[in-house]
Amino acid sequence: MTLSINQERLAHYFTTLCEIDSPGKHEATLASYLQDFFDVFPGVTTVVDGSATITGSDTGNLIVTIPGTAPQKTPLFFNCHMDVIAPCLGVKVVRHDNVFTSQGDTVLGSDDKAGIAILMEMTQLLFENQLPHPPLEYLFTTAEEIGLLGAKAFDPTGLQATMGFALDSTGVDNVIIGAPAAVYVHAEILGRAAHAGLNPEEGISAISLAGRVISGLPVGRLDEHSTANIGLISGGTATNIIPSTVRLQGEIRSHSADLMRFHRAFFEKVFSDIIHPVPQATFSLEFPEQYPALALGSDTPLLAITQRAAVSLGRNLDYIVAGGGSDANIFNGKGLTTAILGIGMENVHSSHESISLASIIRTLELTTAISTS
Repeated sequence: MTLSINQERLAHYFTTLCEIDSPGKHEATLASYLQDFFDVFPGVTTVVDGSATITGSDTGNLIVTIPGTAPQKTPLFFNCHMDVIAPCLGVKVVRHDNVFTSQGDTVLGSDDKAGIAILMEMTQLLFENQLPHPPLEYLFTTAEEIGLLGAKAFDPTGLQATMGFALDSTGVDNVIIGAPAAVYVHAEILGRAAHAGLNPEEGISAISLAGRVISGLPVGRLDEHSTANIGLISGGTATNIIPSTVRLQGEIRSHSADLMRFHRAFFEKVFSDIIHPVPQATFSLEFPEQYPALALGSDTPLLAITQRAAVSLGRNLDYIVAGGGSDANIFNGKGLTTAILGIGMENVHSSHESISLASIIRTLELTTAISTS
């Protein structure tokens, strides 16, 4: 089926979305705009959940429900996040040769507002063309960029669909079927303060100990399945005081649960081997979970739906194992089978971010085929 896509309407939706401020925990204005948009379609309902009490956002996650016109088909959901990474206030979209950028002093916000625009235009296509489709649910989450907070606070028991797609990756015709689990590394090293000029012999420098620890930790790419990083260090009070406390923050990611356990144990050994032999020095080390792994097997029914859509469009899709985490990791951990679709955004999380209208349209064609094939 050849669809008549209203390209300028799609471009208008995208531009409007990008120019609505929605930093993490401040998505209420955007959520209200989306409710007003979807509420005009017959039978479509919108609900804001109660996750704001958990996340601290000024709104909850927004769930849009579209009744199926082919109810025998498997219900599906589509997910996008409403928040945008900083700097994202006062975005002004520049369009040149059907490529969208910001003016250069903010991000553009195609991550993830291109995905939202796709779902808006797809809804128009479904109703205007009376296309048969299964029950559909759109899940617009809050505070994804600052810790996947909306997804973590989401209660999936109210959803009809148990499988779906997150529109939130670079590239087009990409399907992310694997992503690592991740844990934070939260460490504190305690030495002993002393005056650096009067009695340095009585001090135990937590910073010096931290340096020795960091030099012994494996960071970067640990193996073909795992990475690690120490990204934040804080400590000390003055140049003339031997520092008694240092805090380290980092992360470990792995596609393998066994390797994750191995690397956590190795981190613990490095801390213990260096700190315990120093009299009166101590440390604490914790590994809070960031998100679980995403791993979809080739026989996952969701991927059969994806492949049927690709065949109907005459396309080949790339099935990819990625290195990042997203709402999709959380949803899979909650029992919602979720793959991630590339939507064509480039140079995300920077003021050089861009996306082409052609990429948005190509993903729109795929999501519509998924919903109607």
